[in-house]
Amino acid sequence: MELIRAETDEQINACFPVLSQLRPEISETDFLSVVRSQMSSGYQLLYLCIDYQVLSVAGFRISENLAWGKHLYVDDLVSDQYHRSQGAGEHLFHALIEIASNNQCQQLHLDSGVQRFDAHRFYLRLGMRIASHHLMLDI
Repeated sequence: MELIRAETDEQINACFPVLSQLRPEISETDFLSVVRSQMSSGYQLLYLCIDYQVLSVAGFRISENLAWGKHLYVDDLVSDQYHRSQGAGEHLFHALIEIASNNQCQQLHLDSGVQRFDAHRFYLRLGMRIASHHLMLDI
């Protein structure tokens, strides 16, 4: 398994088939420009592959705020539907913890949709805890 930080257009586009399984509302034609736009404000993509096949993708940012201090926020974390429960997601999750630690972050945060029961079991098994309710309002 190889961990790669997506920096080139080719690397970013390689993440689309897996990331679109979590974010189907983003079209392939818009994907690169959306990711590049987010990268301008600190978003990073990390992916795990074997023999050039992307197995798992994480989008994250390192940030700081009054509530959490310096932290790593996981915007997106998804394993390919055909390769789930084979360790790729867990391997990528531990890489995110290492990145957070290496950047002197006190915490790692993420939000997970209330309907994603399998993801919740995964996160809880890895030691995460439910710390708050995330509320939203469509505008």
